[in-house]
Amino acid sequence: MSIDKLKENYPLETRWIHFPLHPETPAEGKSLAELFAGRDISEVKKRLQDLMAEAGLPYGNRTHTFNSRLAQELGKWADTQEGGDKIHDLLYRAYFVDNVNIGDVDELVKIAAAADLDESAARKVIVERQFETEVDEDWKRSRAIGVTGVPTFYANDMAVVGCQPYDVLEKFAKHLLEQQQTT
Repeated sequence: MSIDKLKENYPLETRWIHFPLHPETPAEGKSLAELFAGRDISEVKKRLQDLMAEAGLPYGNRTHTFNSRLAQELGKWADTQEGGDKIHDLLYRAYFVDNVNIGDVDELVKIAAAADLDESAARKVIVERQFETEVDEDWKRSRAIGVTGVPTFYANDMAVVGCQPYDVLEKFAKHLLEQQQTT
């Protein structure tokens, strides 16, 4: 993946800031045909598949979009746990490759277990919405800095939006490092 390669080659620190992508999506999800009504869904899927492939990411035959709010809260909690950063790749895979409803508590607990996180603690975090406030703050921050899509790579009031190939992210990283050296 582009971001993993970038982290290997440059002294970067990443932090997940969550963004409300289609927050109106109901718990059961919404078909992509409904989400992209009036557009050729095969073209939309092909474009996404090409972008993911260029970035070295897998992309499955998605049929639905799902509400990611609970997954974001789970991810925020996982970031506080040792080794919890694994969950982000697993959530990506569940959503974009395996077409899993990441708004479903039981599915999220399975994903947490696959990330070697405590299942009962994960369930409690989700059901009790223990990281709701933290994700609300992320949403406010992402809106304030003008995030319009995911992923967004942001630093020093500059952003790269959307799934990007390695060379684009590398240019961004180099520019940030050059800025750091001149200040």
